[in-house]
Amino acid sequence: MSSIRRLALLVLLLAGAPEGAALAQRPAAQARNTYYPGPGDDWQRRAPAQAGLDSARLHDAVRFAVASESKAPRDLELAHYQSFGREPFGEAVGPFQPRGDPTGIIVRNGYIVAEWGDPHRVDMTFSVTKSFLSTVVGVAYDRGLIRDLRAPVWRSMAPVMVIPAGSGARHHAAMGAGTPLRPFDTPHNRRITWDDLLRQTSDWEGTLWGKPEWADRPSQTPSEWLTRPRKDPGTAYEYNDVRVNVLALAALNVLRRPLPQVLREEVMDPIGASASWRWTGYENSWVLMDGEAVQSVSGGGHWGGGMFISARDMARFGYLTLRRGRWRDRQILSEAWVRMALTPTAPEPGYGFMNWFLNSERKRLPSAPASAFMHLGNGTNLIYVDPENDLVIVARWIEQSALDGLVQRVLAARMAR
Repeated sequence: MSSIRRLALLVLLLAGAPEGAALAQRPAAQARNTYYPGPGDDWQRRAPAQAGLDSARLHDAVRFAVASESKAPRDLELAHYQSFGREPFGEAVGPFQPRGDPTGIIVRNGYIVAEWGDPHRVDMTFSVTKSFLSTVVGVAYDRGLIRDLRAPVWRSMAPVMVIPAGSGARHHAAMGAGTPLRPFDTPHNRRITWDDLLRQTSDWEGTLWGKPEWADRPSQTPSEWLTRPRKDPGTAYEYNDVRVNVLALAALNVLRRPLPQVLREEVMDPIGASASWRWTGYENSWVLMDGEAVQSVSGGGHWGGGMFISARDMARFGYLTLRRGRWRDRQILSEAWVRMALTPTAPEPGYGFMNWFLNSERKRLPSAPASAFMHLGNGTNLIYVDPENDLVIVARWIEQSALDGLVQRVLAARMAR
């Protein structure tokens, strides 16, 4: 049997369920008797037909996902140096690891109806990390630690004490190295709000963790790197990981606890995620917080690091967002937060909060409903969320050009009621 065929062996699941178990297609917010999986592997399965899906068509969708494997090297550090690593200051400063086989999960009405690859394998998930970052900011907002997303971030920022590499001994050549970091202490940066950072419309200026903001996806005109006029915060969208990391540092300053701890206690443990995921930063992103060394985590794997997680745990997070922040009888993220995360960004209507990609104009996924959204990262790593069809799809290591084809094939598997 070929490797492609072996990978395509999916669990088109035959676990028994009462007749008529498939729910009518309707928005998740209106569903009654909503099913939520138990912790860990306690996640019920349904045969495709029991979830209103045609088995043969669903199998075709999985074969398509496996056959559309990313062409980038499986050695993700090598892939970095063939892409972002070629940018100025592109050296890796966080961990990488080789990835696994194409992997995915399809969840309908809360039940697993298909899996392929190794859904328990922990891999990098690149910019899907941004959705976890904005979720932690949502926790801070719901707790009242951030009262107004339109408020300038600098008002919440204390000086950041960076822990130097090496022994920390001060030498004459390092005079001033112990000066606290003040990432919003310029006239432009003092105007930046939490909303601007969440929507990637801040045009923040500066250098963080050795990476100048202009060096991330730099302009093709080098003479403009240090001289171009700044755009008013909120007026222009630019996908920029340095600025994402500024948001992570600001969130750490407000929460005063490592962001992975907050995510675990407030989100991942309550939704029953495994203990296998890890969220990391960079070797030089350590700061002193209330007398303790804390790593300021990254919002992606652009220079290494970010979230290392399994497809199963990604699916749980996607299901939480499908249910608009609710898990059983607990509202983990407020309805208000989810509504804001799904509100289009004025300069980029296909983007909400990071990294909630919207399909309202049906440009990214023409085959999907306009109400669908996705958490998307390099690789490609996809969490597709479809409230209209009560559907979550996780697909890992698939060509980005194949995303719509995968969604199209899964939606084609729906059976007439």
